[in-house]
Amino acid sequence: MRKTDRTTRTTRTAPGSAGKAGLGELERAVMDVLWDLGPDADATVREVHGRLSEGRDVAYTTVMTVMDRLARKGVVVQQKEGRAYRYRAQATRAEMTADLMRDTLADLGSSERAPALVAFVEDASAEDLAALRKALAALES
Repeated sequence: MRKTDRTTRTTRTAPGSAGKAGLGELERAVMDVLWDLGPDADATVREVHGRLSEGRDVAYTTVMTVMDRLARKGVVVQQKEGRAYRYRAQATRAEMTADLMRDTLADLGSSERAPALVAFVEDASAEDLAALRKALAALES
């Protein structure tokens, strides 16, 4: 029976701070793979690389570096299992998107927030507007 060493590294950052720095294109692609696995699922670098390499030419070591960087940013949880690491998303896609939106609004002056929200809503689809109305109604009740 093989003994495995299970340790977890979670770098805590302020909510949304990873969003402030932004994610690069490959970081977003890695996150898409992790999010598509499900909220509590995790994956090794090899598994993520396998999925990414189906649609693009990317080196295993590049994926490993990106995933380590995401762990340092606090976007993913890195857990050691034996000699390898397993990674899972720290937050759902929706939670991370909401953090980005909150950060963007927080960076605006009070006089700029309302016009920014109006501009966002003006471009929203009928489906998005219905979701916003439903969320606002739930908050008001």
